[in-house]
Amino acid sequence: MFGRKQQSSSVVDTLVGSKSKVNGDLHFSGGCHIDGTVKGNVNADPDTNSALSISESGSVEGGVSVPYVVLNGIVRGDVVVSQRVELGPTARVIGNVYYNLIEMSIGAEINGKLVHQPEGQVPLLEKSGNEAEPHVKAVTTG
Repeated sequence: MFGRKQQSSSVVDTLVGSKSKVNGDLHFSGGCHIDGTVKGNVNADPDTNSALSISESGSVEGGVSVPYVVLNGIVRGDVVVSQRVELGPTARVIGNVYYNLIEMSIGAEINGKLVHQPEGQVPLLEKSGNEAEPHVKAVTTG
């Protein structure tokens, strides 16, 4: 409405129900909705219109790396979003948020850094132990 273009997928292709637990990494394309718990990284290819939504009862214990995310639950790990992140009033991130565009509601909580990453410069997550950390390539000049 009012010229605002819908950029992400509103269709849910992958659903983690409220009574479900996923132990391991979750890679998806299209739309993914989490009402349950994921213990592992959640990611989608950054060059797609894939979208992740996490409800108030949903949680991820690991890194999230997706183009679009709507968060109302808890993420214990870094959130890397190549396009847009929307943090609802009950959103809680225990980790850093790397974003291109961000929208935060009053009440959203981030226990980490907010790092603006222009489109095309978002770091990839690599698994290091039980936590995902952004991969930063060091370049030295002689």
